[in-house]
Amino acid sequence: MSTLSVTAYHKLGEYTSLFAVAGTDTIHAEEHGESQAHAEHGEEGHGGDEHSEGEHHAVHKILVTSPVAKDVISTQQYVCQIHSRSHIEVRALEGGYLEQIHIKEGQAVKKGDVLFHILPVLYEARLDADRAEAQVVQVEYNNTLKLVEQKIVSPQELALVEAKLNKAKAKVKLAQAELDFADIKAPFDGIVDRQHEQLGSLIEEGDVLTTLSDNDVMWVYFNVPEARYLEYKQAMDGGEDAHALDVELVLANHEKFPQPGEIGAIEAEFNHETGNIAFRADFPNPQSLLRHGQTGTVLIHRTLNDAIVIPQRATFEILAKRYAYVVDEDGVIHQRDITIKNEMDDIFVINHGLEVGERIILEGIRQVRDGDKIEYEFRDPEDVLARLKNHAE
Repeated sequence: MSTLSVTAYHKLGEYTSLFAVAGTDTIHAEEHGESQAHAEHGEEGHGGDEHSEGEHHAVHKILVTSPVAKDVISTQQYVCQIHSRSHIEVRALEGGYLEQIHIKEGQAVKKGDVLFHILPVLYEARLDADRAEAQVVQVEYNNTLKLVEQKIVSPQELALVEAKLNKAKAKVKLAQAELDFADIKAPFDGIVDRQHEQLGSLIEEGDVLTTLSDNDVMWVYFNVPEARYLEYKQAMDGGEDAHALDVELVLANHEKFPQPGEIGAIEAEFNHETGNIAFRADFPNPQSLLRHGQTGTVLIHRTLNDAIVIPQRATFEILAKRYAYVVDEDGVIHQRDITIKNEMDDIFVINHGLEVGERIILEGIRQVRDGDKIEYEFRDPEDVLARLKNHAE
């Protein structure tokens, strides 16, 4: 009794020939249209029926669906760096001993609050000397004024003394301003960082005492590729609704920051080495949860209106290109090259290659090849999308 052995190999649309060996007889079915022998499992001998004239491929029962146009939300993720809206170094404007420290590390302060007081002995002495000189010139001016009234001296003499008095007063103001530099005040509301100097330290002009951060609004910076930049710019400038771009922030603990953000700025030029451009998203920070120097992930959600979508598992990939099997009116399948606009959970948004209403193979991609005639069961695309769990094959 002869034995029938069947060997077949198939991988992502690429097939080898099918060989049937029965005893010493060999039947070879070519890829391009020669008749194909069928082996029946569990039976002895050959027993296979031949194809009718004009049929060249096996008939398979496959699940088929269609691309559908839907409004979908496309989301992209970008690693980001979080910065305070204002973050400055607080430096000493004059030299001297650090006499008083009015704040603690991490303390919130208001604009105008005194942070440090430096004891500038030299400037206090200079102010006292300038004030004394101004008083002397004031007395001289008063005496000269009386002499002019008595017509003893000329008005020109009075004008010279008046100019001398104004100069003396200006020197007093300058000395007072220099002395005021001894009180270092907060230029805006913010949070004080670590103190770099301790009480009693000898401070020189320009020494950093601490840093101050305004955390009411945080500036979040992230880099966007050129193709995405063009999409976002078109969405922002093309008259789309106010929610064309929704911006969220995911923190290091994988939780979303509760406040929504908005695109605040785009830098003027691309980085020619990376091909990216820097975006800035602004996030309100009423609870001061965010601090300068944090990192996170920015999520940008964009609504795509009437986008053509298909399940990912209705596609397959060969040599970095994406394909789908399209079924024509006669039930014959055709391999179609497609391009993907966006990849989302379980679905692809199609940029080119498929149209709404066409029929594509959903399940059974590995069982068929280009040109096969199939029997199939059609599944409504809305039901298919509602039950998606798996990615592409």
